[in-house]
Amino acid sequence: MKWIVLLRICVRTLLKNKLRSLLTSLGMTIGVASIIAMLAIGRGAKSQVEEEIASLGDNVITVASGNISRGGIAAGFGSAPTLTIDDAQAIKGEVGEIAGTSPEIRKSEQVAAGNQNWSTTIIGVSAEYFSIRNWSFTTGGTFDDRDTRGSAKVAIIAQTVAIQLFSDPETAVGHQIRIGIVPFSIIGLLAPKGFSAIGQDQDDVVYIPYTTEINRIAGSRSLRTILVQANSRSEMATAQEEITSLLRQRHHTHDDHDDDFSVRTQEDVEKLANSTTEVLTLLLLAISSVSLVVGGIGIMNIMLVSVTERTREIGIRMALGAKSRDILMQFLLEAVTLSSIGGVFGISVGAFVGWSMSFAAKWPIATSWTADLLAFLYSAAVGIFFGFYPARQAARLDPIEALRYE
Repeated sequence: MKWIVLLRICVRTLLKNKLRSLLTSLGMTIGVASIIAMLAIGRGAKSQVEEEIASLGDNVITVASGNISRGGIAAGFGSAPTLTIDDAQAIKGEVGEIAGTSPEIRKSEQVAAGNQNWSTTIIGVSAEYFSIRNWSFTTGGTFDDRDTRGSAKVAIIAQTVAIQLFSDPETAVGHQIRIGIVPFSIIGLLAPKGFSAIGQDQDDVVYIPYTTEINRIAGSRSLRTILVQANSRSEMATAQEEITSLLRQRHHTHDDHDDDFSVRTQEDVEKLANSTTEVLTLLLLAISSVSLVVGGIGIMNIMLVSVTERTREIGIRMALGAKSRDILMQFLLEAVTLSSIGGVFGISVGAFVGWSMSFAAKWPIATSWTADLLAFLYSAAVGIFFGFYPARQAARLDPIEALRYE
């Protein structure tokens, strides 16, 4: 019964000063809205990264060549020609936990069809590449091992290239394109993949057999990467160890020397990407939390003013039998109510801000009821923390001195 009475007093007191109560809660609204919006954006970025990694295929291990260092500046893995076709064939023949492999040889070239031309990336791969990456076809299909052995002049184009070269991309299969001066027959049109997390258009590419790339386009047997697909997720670590051991042996790498290649599983890439997005999300949350602290200070300030204004009321209540803990709970309840109201409005405003940013910037967001609940509890906790001191000051007033207060 006492709690019901205290709640009625709390509501009646707050309604007496509607504008002041609203402005006090506004600080908490802004703080909670910032946290909700930042969490939604951070979770959206994480989900986008996970989708990007999943688009690489299932159980994929990426073997990248070494790096070039000039003038103390390292260009990163993939910049030095330390992997060869023989390395890819050795992995395929000697590592037991894998379902498929594909070399990757890249070169930028001008492609043309009729009177249209486009500059794009030509990638030489094996017939297993598209099953490794789970990349489906809109029309047509992939080449086979016979095309690879014969260095066939066949090409598979992605959506962006098809749009740039043909008025009707769906009819591209069966037509010819020129890569440089070499004519190729289009045998497949890939389904769209869209942009990667770093803004790269995954559909702006042409695939040909890697032997054709070596003999007719690139003229080199060195590789930038080798894609390997493990039999299952549980066998990825074992396959990674075997690939590393095999390549160290083939490259005559001594125990005290670093590898001239890198072997990363899909899990490694996912952990690295997630750790980056988590750090950014925590940074955004830390910045947003400052506004919550400011809102809490605003509540403390208003509650101290309220204690001063209601000193005589407090004295009368104590004279009529109210105990110090009743006064403490009354003012603490008012502080928590103000912060909780701000929290509820903040959740709604934060969801709207997140949705608006997603709509305007085409950035994905991901909301969660657990995040909303935690934000609400956090706002209530801020109310308790910043409301306790004013409530304690009210509870410690001397009844006689309070009655004399004008």
